[in-house]
Amino acid sequence: MKKQDNPRIAHLALKVEDAEAAANFYKELFGFTEVSRHRDGDHVSLHLTDGHLDLALVQYDTADSVMGNQAGSGPCIHHFGIDVGDMTKYRSAIEAHGGETFGDPTNPDEKVLKFRVPGGGGITEIAPFGFHSRKSRDR
Repeated sequence: MKKQDNPRIAHLALKVEDAEAAANFYKELFGFTEVSRHRDGDHVSLHLTDGHLDLALVQYDTADSVMGNQAGSGPCIHHFGIDVGDMTKYRSAIEAHGGETFGDPTNPDEKVLKFRVPGGGGITEIAPFGFHSRKSRDR
């Protein structure tokens, strides 16, 4: 496997109560750059970067959001994302290793695949290489 084909952690999503306030904190204190904002199913995603990692501040429309509560109630780390070369291959491997895959019912056209690993550890998602890079684009 070539180095550029190695899966890599590229994204971290935090569930927040006020995306604007959280974004201002990270921008003012650490100098992170806002690269996109968009509606994504039943939430708003505000994306920041430090130049390497995509940090999504996710604000759900309601406290009873199905996807929002997948990670628990209240603010928390919602999920992290891994870029991979072959989504089909990794989906099969995740399931073969006992991972539970699922999609977002509020956003059926989403290009990512979310999953839980055996033994816990929250939610992870895989996406094609470059998906989590928002240096100059929205989804």
